Amino acid sequence: MKIRYGVVLLLLSAFVMCGCSRDSEKEKVTSTPGVSATEIESETPVAVPEPEPVQEITLMTHDSFSVSAEVIALFEKAHNAKVIFLKAGDAGEALNKSILSRNNPLADVFYGVDNTFLSRALAANMFIPHLSVHLSDVDDSLKLDPSHGLLPVDFGDVCLNYDRKWFETHEVQPPTMLEDLIKPQYKGLLVIENPATSSPGLAFLLATISRFGEEGYLDFWKQLKANEVLITSGWKEAYWGKFSAASDGDRPLVVSYASSPAAEVFYAKEKPAQSPTGVVIGHGSAFRQIEFAGILKGTHQEALAGELLDFLLSPAFQADIPLQMFVFPANKKAVLPEVFQKHAKITTEPATLSADLIQSNRDLWLSQWTELML
Repeated sequence: MKIRYGVVLLLLSAFVMCGCSRDSEKEKVTSTPGVSATEIESETPVAVPEPEPVQEITLMTHDSFSVSAEVIALFEKAHNAKVIFLKAGDAGEALNKSILSRNNPLADVFYGVDNTFLSRALAANMFIPHLSVHLSDVDDSLKLDPSHGLLPVDFGDVCLNYDRKWFETHEVQPPTMLEDLIKPQYKGLLVIENPATSSPGLAFLLATISRFGEEGYLDFWKQLKANEVLITSGWKEAYWGKFSAASDGDRPLVVSYASSPAAEVFYAKEKPAQSPTGVVIGHGSAFRQIEFAGILKGTHQEALAGELLDFLLSPAFQADIPLQMFVFPANKKAVLPEVFQKHAKITTEPATLSADLIQSNRDLWLSQWTELML
């Protein structure tokens, strides 16, 4: 009996101890009322990295600059950046502002210096040399700055455009070279832009200097004046205000770009098989205008500015240029849209003058032209 009683006591003691142990575990787990063990573990703080701040970078341009929102978004996403566009007037005005502010630059990158102002821009010593990864894909003929402070981004040929319908209706052959413009059949037909206030106007003046020389170009302009050439302040006033193919104007000849016929087709409601406008690009009658971009000295974002300059030369940005600004991309790998392939033209014999010669004589030529024509 005693043995059995002892065994029973041992069993009871073990049972009580086990129960107490389980109660103790339950108290530990449920010490916070209404919260489970899983919830307690999930409350352990996890370190979340702070998002990197978006970097802002400013691109200073002339007023004609344009880019698709989705294209610039590619750069912004890749570099966690926001591009601020600072439009600063026409090409000459924008460059002047950049030069005047070079000790405290208004932007990080400048776009829009063309070859008529190239030497002036380089003389200001305000660009940081940059060897873009895409520079090998740019034709050597466009690389006019051996220091690589300014890199070519696009180009276009400034030339005569004519209204095909007008010439067909009046049974007159359109001109084929600059010399034709002083002939009687073209009297009162031409509208041009003032070279002192217009970039294509200046390019056309330089084409005449290239064609007739510094000694002969004023004689050509005297005859052009006698043939009743009309002069406007800018391209918009000439093309959209006086050119018969694009307005209610009565001038079937205008100074524009060799790529303008592509724009006429692209914006037409019903796409014609042939552009309503033609161009005169033979015999040195078209002046090649090249636009450049560079990193401004004084930028606090030099590395990012270099990335932006590389992007301006990349196939993605370059392929966007034709239908945004209706000029040709500098990068040979950029794919041209079909309308450009069919209707935009490039001269095989452009009028040329060295950047240094233009820089040395631009003001004199403009003064001589203004005194004669205005």
